[in-house]
Amino acid sequence: MELTREQALDLLKTYNKEPFHLRHAFTVEAVMDWFARQLGYEAEAGFWATAGLLHDLDFEQYPDEHCVKVREIMEERNLDPALIHAVVSHGWGMTEGNAEPEHQMEKVLFAVDELTGLIGAAALMRPSKSVQDMELSSLKKKYKDKRFAAGCSRETIAQGAQLLGWELNDLLERTLQAMKDCEATIEAQCAAL
Repeated sequence: MELTREQALDLLKTYNKEPFHLRHAFTVEAVMDWFARQLGYEAEAGFWATAGLLHDLDFEQYPDEHCVKVREIMEERNLDPALIHAVVSHGWGMTEGNAEPEHQMEKVLFAVDELTGLIGAAALMRPSKSVQDMELSSLKKKYKDKRFAAGCSRETIAQGAQLLGWELNDLLERTLQAMKDCEATIEAQCAAL
């Protein structure tokens, strides 16, 4: 079964109530849509965005079963196996899911999940609380400081860049630009909660 954006959002809200988790879902959704369009997958942008929106569906309620419980939740609803694989594979190497990212979309999701969290945390430290005035050099400093946003795995981000065949700086720059381009949309979605 394919999901409309409204159905995907309803499903997300069934398992996620915390504003932090919802904001992260909206951020990854918007960034995935941006990357789909930038990388020539415009026709699949909705699918990319849905994978981004639902990627942490199980995390808030089942953190110890992350990327495992989600398979059960999604299979019970007869959701598209490709969507299930994409969501499960974003935890490759970090969770019990053991589904390796294969499609370009899955590799992007794997790479940007942790990175959007790092960029979001860096934005909160800025006087503007925004990514709009963030430079790549500032992001790189935060990335190199292992104590900053310590929960955001630098290894996963670097591995994501490698999976994509991109230089790390390219991934950082593109993801920062995506968040700049999508910030107003993300803020509007958060305000509507």
